[in-house]
Amino acid sequence: MSDSSAPLPSGPDSTRVDRWLWAVRLTKTRSDAAQACRGGHVRVNDRPAKPAMAVKVGDQVRVRLHGTTRIIDVTHIIVERVGAPIAARCYTDRTPAQPPQATGPVIRRDRGAGRPTKRDRRQLDKLRTDFPPPA
Repeated sequence: MSDSSAPLPSGPDSTRVDRWLWAVRLTKTRSDAAQACRGGHVRVNDRPAKPAMAVKVGDQVRVRLHGTTRIIDVTHIIVERVGAPIAARCYTDRTPAQPPQATGPVIRRDRGAGRPTKRDRRQLDKLRTDFPPPA
């Protein structure tokens, strides 16, 4: 029997948001999830969430982790940490796709080449103005 057809573990009607974030593997530890809640990085149904706030099926959770805001719809409540394929079936990720970042040429100098000369510096400045860094 594959993981995609395996039944989801039964769970309660609701659970703490920090426990659910940890159980569905959005955070590595439960204390990380609680710290994100206390830091204001977690919102449930557009309301700031404390670690003990209850989540239930149908709630929308916004969590800011590692510089990215993820928008998650709760589809199943679990309280124990499970394998990644099963955990991924407990929520629907509605995070919009990030636009591709345009990168310019990477400017490198040979190791041990010494300080750039005035001519080198001018060429580097010209490259930087021709290819500005992504915003």
